[in-house]
Amino acid sequence: MIIKGILVTLIAPMSDHIANAGDKILGNASSIKQRPDGRVYISGQKQRHALFSAMDRLNFSDPKHGETYISNGDGVTTIVENDLRADLGGFLDTNKGSYSGRRTAPLSATPAVALEESRVGRDLLIRLKVNQDKESERSQALATREYSQDDLMLMNFFIDIGAVSIRKRHRYEKDMHVSTEYVKHVDEPERLRRVQLALEATGSLVDYANQARNAVSGEPQQVLIVFDTKLSRKTSRYFRAKDTERKNILNELEHRGATYFFGDDTSAEGDSVSIAYVKALKFLNENSLFDPTDGAAPITTSQFEAGK
Repeated sequence: MIIKGILVTLIAPMSDHIANAGDKILGNASSIKQRPDGRVYISGQKQRHALFSAMDRLNFSDPKHGETYISNGDGVTTIVENDLRADLGGFLDTNKGSYSGRRTAPLSATPAVALEESRVGRDLLIRLKVNQDKESERSQALATREYSQDDLMLMNFFIDIGAVSIRKRHRYEKDMHVSTEYVKHVDEPERLRRVQLALEATGSLVDYANQARNAVSGEPQQVLIVFDTKLSRKTSRYFRAKDTERKNILNELEHRGATYFFGDDTSAEGDSVSIAYVKALKFLNENSLFDPTDGAAPITTSQFEAGK
């Protein structure tokens, strides 16, 4: 099978959380994010942060990581061959001009949204002045912070395989776009390794709500992993759909030759989430990634920007 897209849709339970908050990493709102229908959500930005943090740990532990690394979100480079965030997360460097300074992310995420209306409460926070030193400027303080009681959070991640480690070079004549060339920055084993990291990271999401040291986890309770023959995100509706729509979504995948793996930790039947990931990673290793360069030799970012 030639894999053109990978979609991961999952359900993760969260309790007593304010998952989108954080004053140290991607500092965000101190109030919980909530939709008009009462369901709390975690922004797509925070979801990508949690995903790349998980990838950073996995990449560091991989003996094959070589010179690769994941840059901080506030300092993304344009070096696709080394910086995994530049490759999978994209960048916009206006100083480079034209297409050498911009890259659309092959790895995308939707906001995580609670499946049902949330019950939001307020936690009372008290800071007592215990230092009686007259020179101490710390005063006693009272504050409240919102939290959501229990939610089943729906999350979706998608990988555009044809764009992983691959860039487009557009050629113009007299202001007219006359051709598009695809160039590759790493070899196929490294492309496969990066896709494996991204897939594994979707099952290892823990970087939420650092401000309160809360051990919030986005690890799946249920997961559906799709290896697709086309770019489609329709399966992201699966866990919100009724039985008939779910059946039709799976039938459509099978009709076009896609392969999927389902895991459910709450059921004694079928595979658990862990087994579903094991099977999915095995399938990924036994099949091929779509390569729009038709096997072209990799070039460096410097060579790309020099037009070679």
